[in-house]
Amino acid sequence: MQIIREISKIKSKLNELKIDGKIIGFVPTMGYLHEGHLSLIKEIKNKVDIVVVSIFVNPKQFGVNEDLSSYPRDIERDSKLAESEGADFLFYPTEEEMYPKGYQTSVILTELTSGLCGLKRPGHFKGVTTVVLKLFNIIKPDYAIFGLKDAQQVRVIEKMVEDLNLDIKVLRSEIVREKDGLAKSSRNKYLTEEERKNSLILRKSLLYAKKLIEEKEEFDMIIKKVNRYIEASCGSIKIDYFEIVNFKTLIKAEKKDSEILLALAVYIGHTRLIDNLLLNK
Repeated sequence: MQIIREISKIKSKLNELKIDGKIIGFVPTMGYLHEGHLSLIKEIKNKVDIVVVSIFVNPKQFGVNEDLSSYPRDIERDSKLAESEGADFLFYPTEEEMYPKGYQTSVILTELTSGLCGLKRPGHFKGVTTVVLKLFNIIKPDYAIFGLKDAQQVRVIEKMVEDLNLDIKVLRSEIVREKDGLAKSSRNKYLTEEERKNSLILRKSLLYAKKLIEEKEEFDMIIKKVNRYIEASCGSIKIDYFEIVNFKTLIKAEKKDSEILLALAVYIGHTRLIDNLLLNK
């Protein structure tokens, strides 16, 4: 596996491979790789000739008082893990390489980013779409894969690719979970032992909501019941949001919708965790 830090160098290497007819797969990450990231590498490797993994903690998607400075970083560990799963290139640029002095361009989606994490974290998705489009233009992949744990992000990127006529196939990958059901996340390392136990409420709440949907409960009532369920289970957990939305539009769902997303975000201590459940009819 080659580790490359310069945009010009990775573009040159990959352009040569594309001229030779190689199919390029791309796994963008912010590093501190876990089994969820590694599953993305495994999955896309079955579809392509060359796998590129990027590691870049993107400052533009962090808001004021968020955890940019403390976000976990370990490039030596990450490079070993990526290589062990068969990555061919690790693109690891500096902030100055990605956003040189004078940089002033952003990518903004309007409707899909107006709710959920887009509402709660203003500017977050502007940072996400900007960096992902830059990475797409650098890597020029045939396929790019994203985990459904960040479901709103997946849908936003799908829409950006559609709207901007990018020749990239976006793949969705299922959420990878711990044995007890907690979704894998780089932020899980922030949790104390007690907070880790309390974090199981996310998965339990989503399954409770699914059960209520299967029982034909009205969505507004389900939201109220899930909020009460979380509050009764652990008073120290702060609910950021729980919503039931149409996955295509990310607005309030109706029972007739073919893809319904149950989306949940909570604060456990100082750590913000998200989880979701995508229901297909």
